[in-house]
Amino acid sequence: MNRTYFLAILIFLLLFTGLTTLRPLVVALTLPLILYLLAGVWWLPRRIELHAERHISAERIKTGDEVTVTLKVTNAGPALEEVFLEDQVPLGLEVVSGSAQRLLTMPAHGSVTWTYTLRGRRGYYGLKKVKATAGELLGLARFEQYLATDGQLFILPPVLRLRRVAIQPRHTRIFSGTIPARQGGAGVEFFNVRLYQTGDSPRWINWRATARYPQDVFSNEFEQERAADVGLILDGRHLTNDFGDRSIFEHSVLATAALADTFLNAGNRVGLLFCGHKIAWTRPGYGKLQGERILHDLSLLEPGEPHDFAELYIPRHLFPSRSQLVLVSPLVSEDYDLLAALRKRGFHLLIVSPDPVSFEADGMVATQPNILAKRIIRLQRAVLLRHLQGAGIHVVDWDTSQLFEKIARSELEKRLVLPRGVLR
Repeated sequence: MNRTYFLAILIFLLLFTGLTTLRPLVVALTLPLILYLLAGVWWLPRRIELHAERHISAERIKTGDEVTVTLKVTNAGPALEEVFLEDQVPLGLEVVSGSAQRLLTMPAHGSVTWTYTLRGRRGYYGLKKVKATAGELLGLARFEQYLATDGQLFILPPVLRLRRVAIQPRHTRIFSGTIPARQGGAGVEFFNVRLYQTGDSPRWINWRATARYPQDVFSNEFEQERAADVGLILDGRHLTNDFGDRSIFEHSVLATAALADTFLNAGNRVGLLFCGHKIAWTRPGYGKLQGERILHDLSLLEPGEPHDFAELYIPRHLFPSRSQLVLVSPLVSEDYDLLAALRKRGFHLLIVSPDPVSFEADGMVATQPNILAKRIIRLQRAVLLRHLQGAGIHVVDWDTSQLFEKIARSELEKRLVLPRGVLR
């Protein structure tokens, strides 16, 4: 209850009691209370005219970095005896140093400036309000006002630098890149032997083949390396990512950011499709600007229930049927039919799968039933991965207790060799 109302009711009850019982001493008890109330009303601020300005040292930072927030609050009205200023820091951010609060006296047309440091987890945060609570020194009444400010903060996922990711899609673009194009021309890797043509470098002459057929001259042909279309698909389903109060989704975001950076640095055309509580596209593009777009979109994504993951549609005008798709997903058994269908449509599939079995087991007590359940689920996952590999899909099983750079070095940098009889 407001102190002013409580004091007024107390004064009324004492006066009523003193007058009805005809006891002057009871009435006299109200005099100091009345003086206290009048003094509070007299010193009560008539109006609050505060204005806030915000400056953030950086609007885009990586996870783990710190940002400095500077606030300046100006009093454009009469003097305020007591003002409590509190910046409204969103959930997910923590104050590392300094304070987001100030208690002070503000003279007329005065101002106060202070700074503090923030750090938080991946996401977008709007820093839009400062709460001001003003009152008089007696503490009878308080007036609250929210001061509007302009500020926002994007905390982007960290980007791991990978040397390369070996992919071999059946369809490449006309631009030079690092993807083997299965066509002869200028390149590094040996591809074929053909008759010498005018303009060929003498260093390309295959002297062994020429010696066997003296009437002709043969030269080596190399495999062209071109850019490709790469579609990144990030699985954001609750079903595959959330395990009680723990989520493996941040590991998937980390891998997606690293893969996008590596593919873009190699000159490829990269796009992102997110399947979670919404279907979100980052249209395909090239270069550093596209990398910033993907990181920006990754900072906004959160897991949720998809509309229908089993009917995932890949627009052909964005990615031709023989382009490269990279799925980052913990996977469940029901995903096999969808992935096999994409493979039949001609897509070359690479799956980076954070291991949900080890991740969930790390947060469980090692009881006998839990150990048995882990073995059963581990066998089910092994069967799923083997079926996917049998369908010509390259699967990288990532134990999240290990660094992603280590997995990438051993599983993603070497050129893929598919089983005999599997069509690329």
